[in-house]
Amino acid sequence: MKILSYWFAYAAFYLVSLLPFSLLYAISDCLYVLLRHVIGYRKKVVQANLRNSFPEKTSQELKEIERKFYHYICDYMVEEVKLARLSSEEIKRRMRYDNLEVFTDVAKRGGNIALLIPHYANFEWLINLKLLVPEEYPIIHIYKPLHNHYIDMMLQRIRAKYGGVNVAKHATVRTLVKMHKEGERFGVGFITDQSPNKTEAKYWTTFLNQDTVFMDGAEKLAKMIDMSVIYADIHRAKRGFCTVRFELITDAPKETKDGEITEAFARLLEQTIRRDPPYWFWSHKRWKIKRDV
Repeated sequence: MKILSYWFAYAAFYLVSLLPFSLLYAISDCLYVLLRHVIGYRKKVVQANLRNSFPEKTSQELKEIERKFYHYICDYMVEEVKLARLSSEEIKRRMRYDNLEVFTDVAKRGGNIALLIPHYANFEWLINLKLLVPEEYPIIHIYKPLHNHYIDMMLQRIRAKYGGVNVAKHATVRTLVKMHKEGERFGVGFITDQSPNKTEAKYWTTFLNQDTVFMDGAEKLAKMIDMSVIYADIHRAKRGFCTVRFELITDAPKETKDGEITEAFARLLEQTIRRDPPYWFWSHKRWKIKRDV
């Protein structure tokens, strides 16, 4: 059954990905009605997250953010499918970088990079970064394996299509330390704003007006392996088009205090969200862990 689900999903992905963006966005508009008005997908979670994050906004302003969020999340789904068929030239045109030199200068001088990425806009499209760095410089994508091995294989294939390397989350430390000891240099993307489990919940701060815990694994690895830490500030220009501006957090992670890097990430992420609120993953149960008193 699992292999059948793989071939079914692969065929569906392939066929849908052949559609032009105009038709994909028509599908997205239909999904919007289904998700928001028929199913009400995580509506209470979305509304509570928005209300708690922006107490200064009126109910009308919050409804407008909610409306745009549901449109965005539907666009995100069809754009992820389209990724399977986006050529290198097409994704370069749609995912642009304002100051790529912040990243490539570190890569060219042989430094390791920890790229901190939020669940914002077309964050998955950052896999095209491999097309823009020196050919010999690996770009590593950390992923959480799915229960269905065949579906997992399909998604890995899509994520590696531009030349990046997939590394399972549970093997991250072992893989990066081994590469570092062998003298390899690399850039690695960390999705660092998801809700952690209790064993990962290490760093507490105030974020979007709420007591919030963040994982600090990226910070610890940056110090262990001496990686420059860069934040990916993503801006959604319009449907299917994003720009990224890199913000260097530190070139000397071992000289920072405990929590300093994670705090810097939280502050930069907050700026990104406040600039244009609809395009973050408000449907995540981001604040499910409460601080012990």
